[in-house]
Amino acid sequence: MLQLLSGPGFLRTHAPFLSDLTLILICLTAILFTIGWQLARHNRYEAHRWVQTTTATVNAVVVLAVMVNSYLSNMLPGIPARLLEDDYGITTVHALVGLMGLLLGIFVVLRANGLVPNALRFQNYKLFMRTAYALYMVATLLGIMVYVRGYLLGI
Repeated sequence: MLQLLSGPGFLRTHAPFLSDLTLILICLTAILFTIGWQLARHNRYEAHRWVQTTTATVNAVVVLAVMVNSYLSNMLPGIPARLLEDDYGITTVHALVGLMGLLLGIFVVLRANGLVPNALRFQNYKLFMRTAYALYMVATLLGIMVYVRGYLLGI
């Protein structure tokens, strides 16, 4: 299994299989978050909660299982000395925006499912959900940029 994950990718780039799989899963979560947003717009709140909870969970697994390890192994040793180099800078911004989106998104999911203490329960769902969604989408676009720069352009 490890050999497959570190083997050549399937998107016909220079990326390994795991990077291609991660890109596809993250793009899928972005699509699913958008579907969930549309469900809320059409007052289908139970379906919205189910889609967003499932999608946030998948996203968290991908981020924690793949992206955090990759950043810690490949980028963090070069920080701060190489932070102003393009690949280190954009990857670090991607990581920071993604971490903020992940943490806020998980908090919103926990709140929506009644899993946070009363003291932490917010009432303004729209503000929190829209902010988490925006952070997820910006992180996704930055991640696509990291992939394109690293595996298509070879920068």
